[in-house]
Amino acid sequence: MNTMNEQGFDSRAFRRALGNFATGITVVSAATDSGRLAGVTANSFNSVSLDPPLVLWSIDKRSSSFSVFEEATHFAVNILAADQIDLSNHFARPQGDKFSSVVYEPGLSGAPLFSDCSARFQCEKYQIVEGGDHWVLIGKVVAFDDFGRAPLLYHQGAYSSVLPHPQLDKAKEETGRTAAFHERLGNNIYYLMNQAVRCYQSRYQPRQLSSGLRVNEARMLMVLEYEEAMGLTALQREVAMPLQEVEQALETLMRKKLIVEADSGYAITQEGVSQAEILWKIALDQQNEVFSCFAEEQVKTFKDMLKFLTKLV
Repeated sequence: MNTMNEQGFDSRAFRRALGNFATGITVVSAATDSGRLAGVTANSFNSVSLDPPLVLWSIDKRSSSFSVFEEATHFAVNILAADQIDLSNHFARPQGDKFSSVVYEPGLSGAPLFSDCSARFQCEKYQIVEGGDHWVLIGKVVAFDDFGRAPLLYHQGAYSSVLPHPQLDKAKEETGRTAAFHERLGNNIYYLMNQAVRCYQSRYQPRQLSSGLRVNEARMLMVLEYEEAMGLTALQREVAMPLQEVEQALETLMRKKLIVEADSGYAITQEGVSQAEILWKIALDQQNEVFSCFAEEQVKTFKDMLKFLTKLV
């Protein structure tokens, strides 16, 4: 046990112990009336109150950015998504103009807001409290966006991502049906296929979302990887999504520079190929895990049956 002595806590050991508490990662930003901008990576963000809606975060007293947050009337908390490690690293490093190479939009009082985050909170500065070697900034939330993207996590000094806990499967079994399936229902192929897809997705989708891409965006990227370019009609047919979802996904993927418009439609970029390979690995790992108890020939037969069904239309 580490206890306080005349020399105080072992600061390194204290930091390691704190590192056991996994947190999300944010970039907190602000702007002054004179146009000075500040942005810092912080994992000290937390909620304080629902009524009124208050949140807090803290900044090192030695930070050169504090004067901007002290002067600004508002600040924005950008909760980073799983694929925004580069943005986290960018604002964690001391440098001159942090915003010269970053795309953002001005929020309330000019506080920079970033696209494709997990969520964003725009806050009116409520209170600044002294907390040892940090200033604790409390903000009153006056606007927020919930984009539903898997968040970027930080644990024991390393980036991490969200995955479902294995105990959830056990809980589902314990709280699921206690009676046996009705014989007719349990032998109905359509019902069984629907149940199989639901169960397969319950484990697969959280892993896919940990890439920072939504399901429709991931599916589109994986389809485009092996095509030189695809037009909107062909792309919609392959990904099997409503046109509005296709257009929204295209807009996001182009903004992330994962795809570009080409003469004959849309084409994947090199950054997109790298991201698609991550998605394919997630898919393969899931497939190998689920079907590990079956022989290779059985899996092949199952795939042949599925391929046959896709040609019935």
